Formats: sequence, structure tokens, C-alpha cells
Amino acid sequence: MISSRTPKLILLFILILALIWPSSHILGEAEIVEEQAIEEENSNPANPEGLSPVEEREVLEQELKKLEEKIAEYEADISKSEQEKKTLQNQIYLLKQKIKKLELQIYQSNVMIEDLGLQITDTEDSIAKTSAKIEDSKEKLATILRLIYEEDQKSLLEILLSEDTLSGFFDNLVRLEALNLKNQELLTNIKNLKSYLEKEKQSLDEEKQDLERIVKIQMLQKQESEKTKKDQEYFLKLTETQYQKHLKEKEATEKKAAEIRARIFELIGIPEAPTFGEAYELAKEIERITGIRPAFLLAVLTQESNIGKNVGQCYLKDPKTGDGVKAYNGQKVSKVMKPSRDVEPFLEITKALGRDPYNTPVSCPISDVGGYGGAMGPAQFIPSTWMRYRDRVKEITGKEADPWNIKDAFLAAALYLADYGATSQTYNAEWKAAMIYFSGTTKTKYSFYGNSVMSIAKQYAEDIQAIERVALGLVFPQGGDYWF
Repeated sequence: MISSRTPKLILLFILILALIWPSSHILGEAEIVEEQAIEEENSNPANPEGLSPVEEREVLEQELKKLEEKIAEYEADISKSEQEKKTLQNQIYLLKQKIKKLELQIYQSNVMIEDLGLQITDTEDSIAKTSAKIEDSKEKLATILRLIYEEDQKSLLEILLSEDTLSGFFDNLVRLEALNLKNQELLTNIKNLKSYLEKEKQSLDEEKQDLERIVKIQMLQKQESEKTKKDQEYFLKLTETQYQKHLKEKEATEKKAAEIRARIFELIGIPEAPTFGEAYELAKEIERITGIRPAFLLAVLTQESNIGKNVGQCYLKDPKTGDGVKAYNGQKVSKVMKPSRDVEPFLEITKALGRDPYNTPVSCPISDVGGYGGAMGPAQFIPSTWMRYRDRVKEITGKEADPWNIKDAFLAAALYLADYGATSQTYNAEWKAAMIYFSGTTKTKYSFYGNSVMSIAKQYAEDIQAIERVALGLVFPQGGDYWF
């Protein structure tokens, strides 16, 4: 038996459950949102697994190694595709020549067939004429034979009455016999000629048929060659498509590899390059000290290191040989630094700055040009040349000169350019100084460098004028602390 309180208790339970359920549902959703937020935080693209810088660098170097292997595979595929293209192109060329040859042979055979046709027609005409002569000779011979027969049938009385003398009769008979022999000989000759002409016609017909068969064979060969040529042209298009595909894939992989290298460089502590505005303010201050035009100085440093964005990608490892490795993957590289000229100064420079000489970035040798690498910092001084300027930089700044310091590098580059006449700020003087900065000479084979620097300087000068005109507020702070 159910008491009267039971329905009330059930109703109360339902009301409590209704109040609790929405809040617990909301709490469940909040937990899901929180978990999603944690997952998103842990899947940060910059650091997908929440690794330390050292661990991230190791992961990136492994990925970079795989990408470089993939690039090598693409290069092999591209080389193979190029070879296949050349082979197919050669085969297509040979087929084209074969088709041209067959076309000429077909044309030649057709000309010969036409000539034989004319010869056959002439022979047929000759046979017809000869046949007519035979018929005429037969008629003449029949007439002579009839006359001889009629003479033979005459009686002695008829002979005596028709002829004045008996000898006249016999003379006439002899002439008829001679004419008969002559006509028989002529008939025989004509028959022989007809037989010869018929044989000749048969020979010409057979030769014409043979040529016609040859033409048919040549036409079939031509058709087969044209089909093969079309097939190979089709495969050549496929090869070209595959070649372009490999090129695009290689470019995409190289781009990704470059992005990973840039990230690795960030992780191994390469200094951050200044903005253009910061670099310009620095160049203006250096102009006061050295007399070098800011646009020109910025152009030189752009050409050398993109104003500090690329200060070298190699490490020196063997001071005796000058060999080293790539900074981003440890690959061995020869001629990183010239041992007889630059290794000792480099060790002295890094020691004075408290740097590890075997983990300090310098430029790699340029394979296309040859020679050694070893250039340092934003201004890309080789160690032996830096030794000529470090004391002058130290005298101005009051501290040890550092080729990897953007300010010291700017100042040293300006001092070098000033030494070679760029303070006059004329086009020829600056061009000459830029050439000497690059190669120590003004030989025309290096003129591309001077031309490029002056072109960049021209654009920078226009940019600087625009900055000054619109007064962007790039005010250089006063006081030596900021500058030095």
C-alpha cells in the first residue's frame, strides 16, 4: 500500500534532479572546452610537442635531413627525366628523318612508275602499229600469192596471147616470186618485232607492279613510323609533365627546408638583424664619424648579409686544414677558412670575445666561385682583414671590437669603404670602393657586384628621402650609451 506521502517524495526528487542536471551538464561542457584548450596549447605549430629548444633543434635537424634526402631524390628524378627527354627527342628526330627519307623514296618510286606507264603506253602504241603493218603485209602477200596462182593456172595458149614473148612471161613470174620472198621476210621481221615488243611490255608491266608493291610497303613503313613518332611525342609530353612536377615538388621541399634552416638558426643563437629604420639611424650616426653615405653603406651590407640576416652558415672544426661543417646539419665542408691566412687571427678574435671558435658561424665557401669562406658577421670581414680594423673600431667605441656586433660591423665596413675613397660620395668613387670591398680589385669581371650595390643604393636613397619628407619620427636618441 502506497502512503499519501509517496507521490510528494517522488515529486520532490524530480525537482531536485531537474535543478542538479543542467549544472552538471554545463560543468561537463566546461571540462570538454578546457581539455580542447589544453590540446590546442600542446599542438602549437611553433613547438608541436612542447619540446625544449635543444630537443626541438634535434627534431628539426632530423626533419631537415629527410628533406635534403628527398631533394636529392627529386634531383635524381629530374636528371633521369632530362635524359629520357633527350633520348625521346633523339628518337623522334631519327623518325622524322626516316619519314622524310621514305617520302622521298615514295616520290621517286611514283616518278618511276609514271615513267614506266609512259613507256608501256609507247610500247602498246608500237605493238598496235606493228600489228597494223603485219595485217598490211599479210594483205600484200595474199595479193602476190593470188597473182602467182593465177599465173600458174594460165595455159600455154593464154601465155602466148597475153605476152609478146615467152621470156616476158617468165620475167613477170620471177618478179612475183622475188616479191613474195621479200614480203615473207618482211612479215617474219614484223612478227619478231611484235614478239619483242610484247615481251618488253610484259617486262615493263612486271617492273611497274614491283614498284607499286614497293610503294605500298613504303607507305606502310611511313604510317608505322608516323604512329611511332606520335607515340613517342605523347611519351615526351608525359616526361615533360613529370619533369615539371618534380621541379615543383623540389622547389616546395627546398622552401620548407629553408624555413626549417631559418628556425634552426634562431635556435642556435644567431643575432637578430635590425629593422631598416634602426639600420638607417645607425648608418646616419656612422656618416658623422666616417663620411660614408648611409644609402651606400646600407647597400653594401645588404649585398653582403642582407643587413645582418645572413652572417654565415658554417663552423670551423679543423684549424690545421681549415675544414668545417654546415651549422644546420653537421655536413662536412672543406675550405671553410684559409689556414695559412685566417685561422690564427680567427682564434685570436674569438678568444678576445670569449666565443667558442668551433661553434661561431662564418660564411661557407662559394662552390661556384671557388676559394675559401670564413667571412664573419654582418659586414662579412675575413679574420685577417678584421685585424686591420679592430683597433680602430675599439678606439672609437671604447670596447673590444666584435665583427658579429651589428654596430661594430657597420663601423668597420664604413672605415674600409672610406679608406678606398667612398667619402667623396660620387658614383664612380663609391662603385670603385664597393668593388674593392668585394674582391680587392676593380676588374670588370666583378662589375656585377658594384653595379648591384649602386642600384640598391639608389633605391635606398629614394626610400630615405621619403622617410625624411613624411617625418616618420625616427629620432635617434641622444647620448653615447645607446650608440656604444
